Amino acid sequence: MEDYAKDFPEGMTYSIPFDTTKFVSESINEVYRTLAEAGILVLLVIMVFLQNWRATLIPATTVPVTIIGAFAGMALLGFSINLLTLFAIVLAIGIVVDDAIVIVEGASQHIERGKTPKQAAIDAMRDLFGPVIGITLVLMSVFLPPAFMPGLTGQMYRQFALVIAVTALISAVNAVTLKPTQCALWLRQIEPGKKKNLFFRGFNSVYEPVESAYTRLIQRMVKQSGLMVVIALALVAVAGWGLMHVPTGFIPTEDQGYMMVSVQLPDGASLERTELVMDKIVQLGHDVPGVAQSIAIGGISPLENTASLANAGIVYFMLKDWGERGKGEDLLSIYNNFNQKLANFQEAATLVLVPPPIQGLGLSGGFQMQVELTDGTYDFGRLQDMANAIADSAKTNPAIRMAFTPFRAQVPQIEVTVDPAKAETLNVPVGDIYGTLQTYLGSSFVTLFTKFGHNFMVFAQSDTKQRLTAEDLRNYYVRSQTGNMVPLGTLADIRSTVGPSVITLYNLFPSATINGAANQAFSSGQTLDTMQSIAEKTLGPGMSFEWTGMSYQEKLVGSSVYLIFGMAILLVYLVLAGQYESWLTPAAVIFAVPLALLGTVGAMLAIGFANNIYVQIGLVLLIALSAKNAILIVEMARAHRAAGKGILEAAVESAQMRFRPIIMTSFAFILGVMPLVFASGAGASARKSLGIAVSTGMLASTCLAVLFVPAFFVVLQRFAERKKREQTAD
Repeated sequence: MEDYAKDFPEGMTYSIPFDTTKFVSESINEVYRTLAEAGILVLLVIMVFLQNWRATLIPATTVPVTIIGAFAGMALLGFSINLLTLFAIVLAIGIVVDDAIVIVEGASQHIERGKTPKQAAIDAMRDLFGPVIGITLVLMSVFLPPAFMPGLTGQMYRQFALVIAVTALISAVNAVTLKPTQCALWLRQIEPGKKKNLFFRGFNSVYEPVESAYTRLIQRMVKQSGLMVVIALALVAVAGWGLMHVPTGFIPTEDQGYMMVSVQLPDGASLERTELVMDKIVQLGHDVPGVAQSIAIGGISPLENTASLANAGIVYFMLKDWGERGKGEDLLSIYNNFNQKLANFQEAATLVLVPPPIQGLGLSGGFQMQVELTDGTYDFGRLQDMANAIADSAKTNPAIRMAFTPFRAQVPQIEVTVDPAKAETLNVPVGDIYGTLQTYLGSSFVTLFTKFGHNFMVFAQSDTKQRLTAEDLRNYYVRSQTGNMVPLGTLADIRSTVGPSVITLYNLFPSATINGAANQAFSSGQTLDTMQSIAEKTLGPGMSFEWTGMSYQEKLVGSSVYLIFGMAILLVYLVLAGQYESWLTPAAVIFAVPLALLGTVGAMLAIGFANNIYVQIGLVLLIALSAKNAILIVEMARAHRAAGKGILEAAVESAQMRFRPIIMTSFAFILGVMPLVFASGAGASARKSLGIAVSTGMLASTCLAVLFVPAFFVVLQRFAERKKREQTAD
């Protein structure tokens, strides 16, 4: 348009009042900012814990290497740069530095014991190669089940899962090759007697007592390991029960920068009257704070597949840019203001609509139900009665904010019944009768002529005054095959009747649409269950209902999240069983995984968030992150036990030695996702859902796994050794 505008006549300009790409661009820009903020926060955590700028540089170089590799992987997989792939990269920042942090921390411990940086790097890799490989295999395997899910949900899972898997693989290769080399070259032996700065001394004065208290607590807990396992399993049961009772959802509603108002006038209203009413609605809309521009389109029914109807229309209200809005100009406030403005509007039935989270899946957010006549009849009156009954019942339910059906079966119409016998007697083809009606009432293309260098099309149509009443149709003339002009009134029975303005077929059945939305305190899953219950009670024999649009996709997903969660845990168990060559030892890791659910479930119940698809993606990610913490402890405990130490001693020492890297990597990840938790602007709902799910879950996993994993190890190791002794004795 900028190029075309150069050739515009003087005084002509252009504007783009409606641009849906603004939301996409702004959302991606917000994620880019989140990416930068997450990187800075992660590096700050590393610096605070390692307290060595040389050591901080080693994991810092992991981030650009891995992100560049992730974009290369996205190109190979055919993925675009979208919200899901960028979310994966944001979360990957906190994940990919984990391996590097563990290796640097391990090498630093060896240097503190007096070893050279080179030898410290070699010894650290000898201790940590197994855990790094195990963590990587877990991260990659946990996303295999979601990657093979079908449909729209599978596509969303797939992009997120495979990007995380690619970054995990690149991070592991980087960790076992480049990181030891960097440790040997960049780290230095500690100068004896050198004092750290005030900030680091203050941090250590807090951290060291915490670590000592943790060690003493673990010593007590492993002595009562059986009781601790029972308590942990009870917490897992509570987390599972809580997850089952969290309201479900699909995709959270987003502020996409515009809203819509559907307008429906009484049956038979003219387009001119419709446009006048829409002008009044436009004026009311511009009084709502946050509205910038509007576009009114008359003559279409947005709730009936944009069918052409003179008495219907839609008004698009474009909102101010997200950064320009003030207090009370968020999506919910604007929506409520619109409803208040239109509550007493008497000239038309209006419905305020929010666009669907995914363009193309329905006209608006909320639910969309199709009521069907399945008995083979075309009793449209019955269909309207049932649709109205469901909508009226839904309006009285506290879970439903609004419910509305645009279907009307009593619309005034003119019925023309042609008499074939008369038409044949008068030599008038039946097709010519219908063609004449089309030309007079609608219009027909006649010819094309050229003048003044332009082509002009000619359409034939009866004058407006001759299209006002049913009697006018009787005076239309049809040319017979003999050349005589025959009045239409002698060839057809013309009378007034009523019927549906639009006939919609869904699954080949006559159907009426019911649109609606949930109240703020209820999730979309609860709303669908409520509407399903109402429909089952209301509909009689020969009638049924289906879901469509976003509602259909949500129902299609159903309880598959539990299957995916279970399959992911099973794959993690099999991977660890193969690595440890034991069926029992991996259980110490697996039992710790569901503890992360306590944080996520508690946060969702407290805040009122629904278990939507972004939360589910976060839960799958938490399986790998929780397993990572447990792997670090279990791997070292196995090594200590193999070296001849007692089971309790091995568990306590491994917990103490892995406490610092676990706390460091966990807090690096948690702070890395804080920009998601406090997101605002375009795409904020998706970022908040994902950020809150993984941050609270990781916090719970960090606090609980470091406590209960040693107890799990002690119980399972004792059981395994007892079984081994019994087999040897036999």
